[in-house]
Amino acid sequence: MSSGTTIKLKSGSELPSHVPLHLVREVSGFLVPNKLSDPYSPSLEVFETYPRIFFTPEFVPSLYDGAWVVTHYEDIREVYQNDELYSTADAAGFQRLVGETFRMIPLAVDPPEHGKYRILLNPWFSPKAITELEPKIKATINGLIDQFATGGACDVAYDYGRIYPVRVFMDLMGFPPERLEEFLAWEYAILHAYGDVERMKWGIGSAIRYLRSFIEEMRRAPADNLTSHIVHGQVDGRPLTEDEIIGTVSFLWLGGLDTVAATTALMFRRLALDPGLQDRLRTSPELIPDAIEEFLRVQPLVNSTRLVKKDHEVHGVKVKRGDHIMCYNATGNFDPSEFESPREFRLDRSSNRHFTLAGGPHRCLGSHLARRELRLALGEFLRRIPSFQMKPGADLTAHPGLMAVPRLPLVWDADKAHAAQR
Repeated sequence: MSSGTTIKLKSGSELPSHVPLHLVREVSGFLVPNKLSDPYSPSLEVFETYPRIFFTPEFVPSLYDGAWVVTHYEDIREVYQNDELYSTADAAGFQRLVGETFRMIPLAVDPPEHGKYRILLNPWFSPKAITELEPKIKATINGLIDQFATGGACDVAYDYGRIYPVRVFMDLMGFPPERLEEFLAWEYAILHAYGDVERMKWGIGSAIRYLRSFIEEMRRAPADNLTSHIVHGQVDGRPLTEDEIIGTVSFLWLGGLDTVAATTALMFRRLALDPGLQDRLRTSPELIPDAIEEFLRVQPLVNSTRLVKKDHEVHGVKVKRGDHIMCYNATGNFDPSEFESPREFRLDRSSNRHFTLAGGPHRCLGSHLARRELRLALGEFLRRIPSFQMKPGADLTAHPGLMAVPRLPLVWDADKAHAAQR
């Protein structure tokens, strides 16, 4: 770009004066729908040819208008862990689209305040609590498999991955199960309708209205569920404020509907395209926990963004207070300085500290639940369903991110499935 070039951000505003033109790069063209066996492989070009830190003019309504991007493992780790320089204060700020000012708790709260809310919520997501949930999770999963196992076919993304984690989450929160399709419609509008601000407003507005009414139900009639626990809970020895309650419930609602479903869809797509890996996990189920960790690593769904708190330099580049900085997990998870043969799917990684579930103090609250759901979903499916493949003529398109694979039709030998049932 010439020195006289003027760049406007996607929102129409001017490029910040402290951003050098030679560091401006687009990233939206890399993580796009494709039919590759590894849908994330295009991100290799970003890692190999882009500056170590650059500025993207991407625009995400209510979240950020252009952002710095770091792509290397150690830089991403620094952003996640250094809460003196980087903040989550405006994270997941979709509620601002409809004029709400509450924070999404605990994500949009920095340490040390952040830890106070985690104390309230952690007992519900601890390994012990998830172990106690396991019979319910397994029953939900097997109930879905019952519906298609002997038929020799299913849409594993739509009829399985889209449903089981949401049912588990809704039961944990106490939400009525009949709201599932409505919840998914609102969530889809919020997270998958970038560019359609009115649709995003409809989604987040509808969700907040419902959640406020449900909070009132729990206030009138306390119950044994997480929503009621929040409504009647305390932080620092005091009851939560109305903004804290709706902020916490809204964040959990938004985070509980998509991640495991998207990971499940991408996981089964890879297995359908790799019969050798599929057979190995079926015959050696003890490898499934390591496989889940590797599925998570090679399928980073979100590139998380932080708010810069102080002027400073990153590899000689000036970033200023109020800037946003994106952790490009789609390259950090494949950094060869951290992962040997990073583009290979390997079950023998001795260390697998990926960023799919973020990092630092804001590491995913539901990580134990997500891992357990994925292990059970894969283990039970492989136990009861014989060797499967994509239905002939099926669309192989994958979206490297939360959209994942909306439809994934699989087929298998129905007679063999009969013999494998409980």
